[in-house]
Amino acid sequence: MSSLSRELVFLILQFLDEEKFKETVHKLEQESGFFFNMKYFEDEVHNGNWDEVEKYLSGFTKVDDNRYSMKIFFEIRKQKYLEALDKHDRSKAVDILVKDLKVFATFNEELFKEITQLLTLENFRENEQLSKYGDTKSARAIMLVELKKLIEANPLFRDKLQFPNLKNSRLRTLINQSLNWQHQLCKNPRPNPDIKTLFVDHTCGQPNGARAPSPANNPLLGSLPKAGGFPNLGAHGPFQPTPAPVPTPLAGWMSNPATVNHPAVSGGAIGLGAPSIPAALKHPRTPPTNATVEYPSGESDHVSKRTRPMGISDEVNLPVNVLPVTFPGHSHGQPFNAPDDLPKTVSRTLNQGSSPMSMDFHPVQQTILLVGTNVGDIGLWEVGSRERLVLKNFKVWDLSVCSMPLQAALVKDPGVSVNRVIWSPDGSLFGVAYSRHIVQIYSYHGNDDVRQHLEIDAHVGGVNDIAFSHPNKQPCVITCGDDKSIKVWDAATGAKQYTFEGHEAPVYSVCPHYKENIQFIFSTALDGKIKAWLYDNLGSRVDYDAPGRWCTTMAYSADGTRLFSCGTSKEGESFIVEWNESEGAVKRTYQGFRKRSLGVVQFDTTKNRFLAAGDDFSIKFWDMDNVQLLTTVDADGGLPASPRIRFNKDGTLLAVSSNENGIKVLANTDGIRLLRTFETLSYDASRTSEAVAKPTINPISAAAAAATSAGLADRGVSVVAIAGMNGDVRNLGDVKPRITEESNDKSKIWKLTEINEPSQCRSLRLPENLRVTKISRLIYTNSGNAVLALASNAIHLLWKWQRSDRNSSGKATASVSPQLWQPPSGILMTNDVSETSPEEAVPCFALSKNDSYVMSASGGKISLFNMMTFKTMTTFMPPPPAATFLAFHPQDNNIIAIGMDDSTIQIYNVRVDEVKSKLKGHSKRITGLAFSHALNVLVSSGADAQLCVWNSDGWEKQKARYLQLPAGRAPAQSDTRVQFHQDQAHFLVVHETQLAIYETTKLDCVKQWVPRESAPISHATFSCDSQLVYASFLDATVCVFSAANLRLRCRINPSAYLPASVSSSNVQPLVIAAHPQEPHQFAMGLSDGGVHVFEPLESEGKWGVPPPVENGSASSVPATPVGASGSDQAQR
Repeated sequence: MSSLSRELVFLILQFLDEEKFKETVHKLEQESGFFFNMKYFEDEVHNGNWDEVEKYLSGFTKVDDNRYSMKIFFEIRKQKYLEALDKHDRSKAVDILVKDLKVFATFNEELFKEITQLLTLENFRENEQLSKYGDTKSARAIMLVELKKLIEANPLFRDKLQFPNLKNSRLRTLINQSLNWQHQLCKNPRPNPDIKTLFVDHTCGQPNGARAPSPANNPLLGSLPKAGGFPNLGAHGPFQPTPAPVPTPLAGWMSNPATVNHPAVSGGAIGLGAPSIPAALKHPRTPPTNATVEYPSGESDHVSKRTRPMGISDEVNLPVNVLPVTFPGHSHGQPFNAPDDLPKTVSRTLNQGSSPMSMDFHPVQQTILLVGTNVGDIGLWEVGSRERLVLKNFKVWDLSVCSMPLQAALVKDPGVSVNRVIWSPDGSLFGVAYSRHIVQIYSYHGNDDVRQHLEIDAHVGGVNDIAFSHPNKQPCVITCGDDKSIKVWDAATGAKQYTFEGHEAPVYSVCPHYKENIQFIFSTALDGKIKAWLYDNLGSRVDYDAPGRWCTTMAYSADGTRLFSCGTSKEGESFIVEWNESEGAVKRTYQGFRKRSLGVVQFDTTKNRFLAAGDDFSIKFWDMDNVQLLTTVDADGGLPASPRIRFNKDGTLLAVSSNENGIKVLANTDGIRLLRTFETLSYDASRTSEAVAKPTINPISAAAAAATSAGLADRGVSVVAIAGMNGDVRNLGDVKPRITEESNDKSKIWKLTEINEPSQCRSLRLPENLRVTKISRLIYTNSGNAVLALASNAIHLLWKWQRSDRNSSGKATASVSPQLWQPPSGILMTNDVSETSPEEAVPCFALSKNDSYVMSASGGKISLFNMMTFKTMTTFMPPPPAATFLAFHPQDNNIIAIGMDDSTIQIYNVRVDEVKSKLKGHSKRITGLAFSHALNVLVSSGADAQLCVWNSDGWEKQKARYLQLPAGRAPAQSDTRVQFHQDQAHFLVVHETQLAIYETTKLDCVKQWVPRESAPISHATFSCDSQLVYASFLDATVCVFSAANLRLRCRINPSAYLPASVSSSNVQPLVIAAHPQEPHQFAMGLSDGGVHVFEPLESEGKWGVPPPVENGSASSVPATPVGASGSDQAQR
């Protein structure tokens, strides 16, 4: 086959993968023998599909091709044989012995005899070589590592393990170019060619009437009545005078580019025992976050081959962690192992007081549930503690600015229902769409702190749906209503930006989305029409008919690659379908609805794999890839005919509306664990779940509720309202008071939790076999299964936890010791060092989002390392000045902010090897950098104790402020660190003299904690959920604070983790890091080169108890309000 024909096969493979023809992709891989898909092979081995494994291998090699191939087939058949023996299926084992293993007798007769003798043993583990054989799952994983080595070393697989580095949808691009060329040959070329077929060459018909406007005015999409296969052919053709993105049809042709990389290894002789590799190697899985890989499967050669030091990608916004994404591209996230992982256990029952109409979980704090009801009430629940944080009755905030029709309507009939509640993507806002004209936008600041933000008289009649979107980096609100229009509003000011008109019936729902860099909105109307709009005034781009032709909602899978809709007809027929976006056609229709649904069915998607709908007094689940009903859950009964449903972001919880104004929260195993973390607060949570009286629609609803209660301050995740926790009386407005007798009793006996003995917590010193002097930097990998340290001698250390019986998740834990990991080559990740001693340099590093690459410096050049091979991919920016802090831009990992020892900050584009901006504002070296993607700012801190806020679009300095150092303390020239809170609006400042929380836009210090009679602070960090702050001190103690008010709740003394032989005056903690998923786990790096991981005792589950709050003020004030006198400051 010619090389071009071979390349065409790769293009077809890419096309099939993007279109999700899963079986066909692998069939073509096998039949062509051009690309061995290691990911698919691994999955089949893990699943024990041995026939398919051998069939797939047969496309590339036969048993007797060479010694590597023989060993590959032998290991597979031996595993199949042992599994049969393990199940005591002797007849099957004999069958495998005769049919599959006998072929190896001619090469090694003794071995075949030994294998045969295993039949005589009651348990084959009696054989010494097989004594360490574990369970089936771990044995397959161990074998797989050996198989991968053999395949990579086998010359027959050479050049077949790497998929070419293609741009997205390369085959379609070539067809587009061909069509452009054909169009150039047309005698009367139309500006907007309507491509209807690929079977014959394209020609434009004679012009008919006036010419259409030039598409140059509309560079994204032509004004086509429907999005066809190839509208507006692209930047390659004659129609685009200016550079523009490939203008795909609305719902996009493009998917992710796909590459796979593999390291080379050697083979070995076949034998009876387990493969000679570390025993507990786990099956690599993609973590739940979208399109991330725990570690790449090898080094990415294409990076180092670029002419630039680090040309990460030709695509503008691909991150540094770009470097490999596994083929096939549809492996988007860690799937559920089985339907058992669906949230089906009723774990909470809440009573809202009126009937829930719409619900939405907070996108970050995934146990916070927002509820809107049929009488216009808004409820905010902490599901874990069963605590209702907020109850607001409907009222118009400012009646005077409302339109006369609304005022008249409310006078005539004050009854209002909530049609939709929804959080903004970052959880800082939520919107409420009402059945009368208006939407209300609230800002959320943690706890029960909900503030009025915007009230918009949006539509004449009901507002049927509301959504948040982010076109052109500007947050906006999208609404639709009975007046047949869709409107787009500025989320900050409420100014109207667009009105979309074209529907001929009330608009029922909106679904904003983006593909590539094209932002668009789908809308559905009550006549069953689906339309799509760009953020312009050029009208709808598509016109489809929704199944059911009445009430339809649309939703994308979490990774944005698959589009679904759910609709109910006026006759009660319900449909869930998946759409082929490029053709506007229904791809599959899911079966299993009641013939006549009683009400409009709601649906939701989760985990990129499952669909759920409320129908027939139950919740029905489907696998996205199977039209047949997967399972049905009745949630212990008591559900309405068509219950409202909503998953949380991780798919671990499912909120379901129930009869008698109730809400049931269903959970899977992870969800139950999540709920338990919020269950043990400092008040009796069980009392708050009692039913409350149905509130009336009265604007003066609960104005008397003016006192905070025990545990309230600690519950908060945000610190916007922290000023209110310093002792001032807060008017909570509609918030339900929750002071109970028990909480008052507890407040009298509260005392700080002191941990003095090793038995009082779980701590683990990680194993060492390299001599390092001190740990300078420390971080957990984003997947949570490894800890990476940078020592002062410029060497990196990586500890990885493996899946095992004692650690089924494979995540970092203090209960199981990890492995100090090195690649087979034995090389170390060692930074370039300058002329000076690395001990004197300021080390820094940053990790890519998928844990594939680490960027690091120790006084010399900045290095980019591959985390799997430890190889240096490139180095850049030699000193002087030397880099002292590194941070990736949150939206574009090709952009790095680099703090320098000359006090400047360089904004560096890795892809083009260019410094975009140099920021000057500090007077000493940069010691901290942190981005807020919500506010589009970069906060910097320096050894000059100064904070600066920079706009991350134009890099202008917005504000600067020096730290408020305690009275009597000279300006300390120590490091100042900054870290953003989860709300992205506040940040933690760490200095040897203090911990502080700052509000970003005004750069106001809203909370400060100063150690009075203790050692200086060496480092501190938020917990992963921003509920806690972990701080280490130079006297080797560790303190745990409640982040909401910087109140000390637990102290770990050195005697709890340092051996008696080690003096705490000789060993200091230098750096502290929080686990990315476990809020009560942290790690600490010490000056003696040790790294310790800490967790509370399993029986405790958390670090201490927060101090109580009485009548809105603290009984003692361990956190100093800004401006407070020194006498108010508490001692540690």
